[in-house]
Amino acid sequence: MRDTLRSAWQLYRHPRVLVMLFLGFSSGLPYLLVFSTLSAWLTVEDVSRATIGYFSWVGIMFSIKVFWAPVVDRLKLPFLTRWLGQRRGWLLLAQLGIAVSLASMALVEPVGHLARFAQLALLVAFFSATQDICVDAYRIDSAEDRFQGAMAATYILGYRSAMLMAGAGAFYIASFDSWKGAYQVMAALMAVGVITTLVIREPDTPARESFGRHPLQWLRNAVFEPFHDFFVRYGKYALGALALVAIYRVSDISMGVMANPFYLDIGYTETEIATVAKFFGFFMTMLGSLAGGLLVSRMGLARSLLVGAVGVAATNLLFAVMAAHSPVTVLAQEPEQIRWLALSWLAAVISADNLFGGFANVALIAYMSSLTNRNFSATQFALFSSLMTLPGKFIGGFSGEVVEAAGYPVFFNYSALLGVPAILLVIWWMRRNGADRRVD
Repeated sequence: MRDTLRSAWQLYRHPRVLVMLFLGFSSGLPYLLVFSTLSAWLTVEDVSRATIGYFSWVGIMFSIKVFWAPVVDRLKLPFLTRWLGQRRGWLLLAQLGIAVSLASMALVEPVGHLARFAQLALLVAFFSATQDICVDAYRIDSAEDRFQGAMAATYILGYRSAMLMAGAGAFYIASFDSWKGAYQVMAALMAVGVITTLVIREPDTPARESFGRHPLQWLRNAVFEPFHDFFVRYGKYALGALALVAIYRVSDISMGVMANPFYLDIGYTETEIATVAKFFGFFMTMLGSLAGGLLVSRMGLARSLLVGAVGVAATNLLFAVMAAHSPVTVLAQEPEQIRWLALSWLAAVISADNLFGGFANVALIAYMSSLTNRNFSATQFALFSSLMTLPGKFIGGFSGEVVEAAGYPVFFNYSALLGVPAILLVIWWMRRNGADRRVD
């Protein structure tokens, strides 16, 4: 036992492993700032719920990053590539782009300048997705296989910590100062990533085939072969497997667009949302992820996928109950014990939602990993991760229209129903897995 702990300590204190903590923080910081945190700012500015829903389409940038990943992988940047190298040069460009775009958002009034505000949010998402490409490539290139598990773990810890800062931290700052002030602080925090990029060493990587030499062969190896391999291995089941990846999180993602506007509309303050939905919710998500990691190995992947799909859809119904019996009138009353009960109800709903959300996310990642051929691991997993969020982001763009047309109770019931196709596809996959053992 002591030898195991000593080995783990030596592994996690390795410089390349520790670096991923800071790069993970830099990657996780911008995500909520163009998603749920941004929707809260727009709600406070009294932007229409339909418009807030459409703003979630900015997040599609994270779902289509696979299209410019080959450019980041091979195109040399003037000056930056010579100074820092291929990985660090692109990484620094992306991080500076995020910081400048966030700072610019803090200088623009959303009301009256909504188009410019949306353009800046789109830039944040583009540079953030580019940073993710760079960090993933750096992690794979910079250390041997025995460090990859520890590097992934420290990356996730840094990423989740940044999401806590961009969620609860931004809400706290906004409640005591302003949303502009919150985004200025977030822009300044990108210095963590910039300093890390300047300090770390460029990984030693083999020379890569450039666009200029044998472009058709490059296109075949980089794009065609990963697709061809997947469809050959899975045959008639390939489209069903991809459909499961695409729709598994539709219910969760589409609901998340309207979560913060909902909390604000029913009477919770920014401080209360930060404490319960963001800070407390963060630990519930981590607990759900831990449970998912344990139960996937105990229950099996298929059953875990089913539990996650059912749980995510069911917890959306809890939000529907909450919307139908809004605590806004209760919160307006004076007795502190009544307010405490309303906050306890919020905490209970958030706990269920985040526990099953974390659980389902781990199950889906394990499923996507099982579909991936190690000979094409980077490209195929990038394709799966892009597909994983694209339909949910697109459908979520219409969530504000549903809220404005029918109200929150109908919206949350609608988002729960969006989870039914995922449940049915999981059941199909379970039956197919039992009937055909040739492919896991």
